Amino acid sequence: MPQVVLVGAGHTHIQVLRHWMMHPDPAVEATLVVDTPIAVYSGMAPGLVAGQYERHELEIDAVPLARRAGVRVVLAPCTGVEATNRRVLVEGREPLPFDIASFDVGSTVAGLELPGVREHAVPTRPINRLAAAISGRVEALTSRQPNVVVVGSGAGGIELAFCIDARLRGLDLEPRVTIVEAGDRILPGYHPALARRIEAAAGERGVRALVDTTVSGVEENGVRLEDGRTLDSDLTFWVTGAAALPIFRGSDLPLCDRGFARTRSTLQVEGHDHIFAVGDCATLIDQPNRPRAGVYAVRMGPYLIENLERLTTGQRLRRYRPQGDFLALLNLGDGRAAGAKWGAAFEGRWVMRLKDRIDRRFMERFQALDPDGAALPAFGAMDAGPVAHAANGEPHSTPMFCGGCAAKVGPDRLGRALARAGLNDRAETGDQVLLDQIILDTGTPDDAVAYRTPAGDRIVASLDAFPAFTDDPWLVGRVAAVNACSDLHATGVTPRFAQALITLPQEADGETAEELLIQVLAGARAALDPEGVLLLGGHTNTGPELVVGFHVEGLSEDGGGLLLKSQVRPGDALVLTKPLGSGVLLAADRMGLCPGRWLRACLASMQASNRGAMEAARRAGVTAATDVSGFGLAGHLGEMAQASGVVLEVYVDALPAFPGALKLLGRGERSTSHDQNTRLPVEVERLAAPGPRLELVFDPQTSGGLVAAVSPERVDGLLSDLKARGFHGATVIAHARAARSGNPRLVLA
Repeated sequence: MPQVVLVGAGHTHIQVLRHWMMHPDPAVEATLVVDTPIAVYSGMAPGLVAGQYERHELEIDAVPLARRAGVRVVLAPCTGVEATNRRVLVEGREPLPFDIASFDVGSTVAGLELPGVREHAVPTRPINRLAAAISGRVEALTSRQPNVVVVGSGAGGIELAFCIDARLRGLDLEPRVTIVEAGDRILPGYHPALARRIEAAAGERGVRALVDTTVSGVEENGVRLEDGRTLDSDLTFWVTGAAALPIFRGSDLPLCDRGFARTRSTLQVEGHDHIFAVGDCATLIDQPNRPRAGVYAVRMGPYLIENLERLTTGQRLRRYRPQGDFLALLNLGDGRAAGAKWGAAFEGRWVMRLKDRIDRRFMERFQALDPDGAALPAFGAMDAGPVAHAANGEPHSTPMFCGGCAAKVGPDRLGRALARAGLNDRAETGDQVLLDQIILDTGTPDDAVAYRTPAGDRIVASLDAFPAFTDDPWLVGRVAAVNACSDLHATGVTPRFAQALITLPQEADGETAEELLIQVLAGARAALDPEGVLLLGGHTNTGPELVVGFHVEGLSEDGGGLLLKSQVRPGDALVLTKPLGSGVLLAADRMGLCPGRWLRACLASMQASNRGAMEAARRAGVTAATDVSGFGLAGHLGEMAQASGVVLEVYVDALPAFPGALKLLGRGERSTSHDQNTRLPVEVERLAAPGPRLELVFDPQTSGGLVAAVSPERVDGLLSDLKARGFHGATVIAHARAARSGNPRLVLA
């Protein structure tokens, strides 16, 4: 199948994703590469500045769109493209090969290199950064009559000037807004009738416009002009037109003199028929002076959708022609808008109502989830896939097998199987010399095995493998390596050597299988190399699906110094180093029910090594630890309680959770192994009220954190050390006390 890579989630690409969601194309395999999952609709950004919209109203989450379209997602910045070699370069990762690529990455703002602009001005591109910055900058104003300077008087600059004026007046301030334009009139490129309307509105509002004025630099409290003057400014916006992002710099793509990709009317890059470029990152060869406005990117959507299909089927491509005149609508921030079409200009509240209706209808087509991550009704109705609705109307996931550590056999079944196989009691079988060399094995509940060599060395080893939890093989390889090493970290040992065990899908042909293996191994090395772990070799085979695992080994300087689950002491505090909830988040992601921002936080934690946590635990004198994986927090704490003969009282309300995990659990979402994690071989006393917090203890974790048992007097030092090493969510989640009558148990309080 052709490999199609979409880079960026601009106004054109989100239309492609929606089309594929509604009309799946089984003839292609697609990947979306985005540095941030959220795309901000530029048409509503001025309204956000004015305070007319909440931020979520103009955000489009590309991740659930892509999941529902069957498109793989890579959450990482694209750094370049090798057109001839057909490879997309991705920061910190193995390049992605493609047969067809399309770029919709937007642009930045021109003139950022001028002195002080980056430090003191607020650039309006990328739009998502403006959306993130605006509230903080407004709240930081201290003057009752703040001076605001807007550099640039295109449509974006005009809307921003009027909307920030309205926002500040709504806060009972008296702003003095100045627009600075290097050209001879405001709104260059727009019909003069609209410019006259804006000039009149500016006069009514006291907004000043300086034309034929060039800025030479920006200071903390002012804007320097080339004629030597300085404009006082408490807040400076930089809206000077589009400049090319560095993504194409140094590539073998043809670029215009401003650094944008040169494209033909078919939206294909000149000389590279297998690459498309749309929106602000491209310049049409036959329309070089086309303004970089969102309306053009939106109109390109149907053309790109059709041309991607035509290219894969060998048909002649359609030619895109920018509309000669379009409906221009400018938000004036006070409930009115000004507009122009066919040379006529108009203004009023009815114009703003028209603009608002157009913008909201556009957003309804692409927002799959509400701010709490629940499926919106329109998308639930359109989706014939895994999202269903219960009798009460609430969306819920149909059963789908979960990968990662959630694919483990449950603790109760595993325990019974080991006992029946005789692996828990070797005393009457085997060579006594060999038995004497064993330090840890299946007879102990610890996270690794350990044995002495005839030379006296103490080897600690672990084998961990799981089916893919996502469709990104590089990420699966990296997380699998981090997860395998974590078993040694939990015993206080630094891993040194590794071997890979990889099952490739049988359905993958030769080249596809080879690329899968490359991506998996590259992801693994991204985790192992920084840790100084040598990947010595391994074994590959084929099977129903991708499964990745590693055997890791390390050397214990003192076998008696291992961190063991059996060494929790009454009075110890138990510290958890990472949040919980990866199981339900990954399950929801497979259903297209996990917002990108939630998924990103979860994946970042899963890729973080536990080595720093182990070293902090060692310094704190910890003697007992475990990592939290497929059995869930309750399962692993239960093993500690049973092995140590203590009662562990867990403070359910204190458990740290990933963003969104509690909301998903509260809606009834579950990983497929959640229920089996509730059946533990140790007695469990549930005192906490039923609800998502209680369910969190049973959620299976993939590449979770460590739980370390530490003496009370050293808790604060351990927490400070962990947070200094980046484990900001580390917290005390339980305490140990003596078990009466030798009855260890888990108390969920």
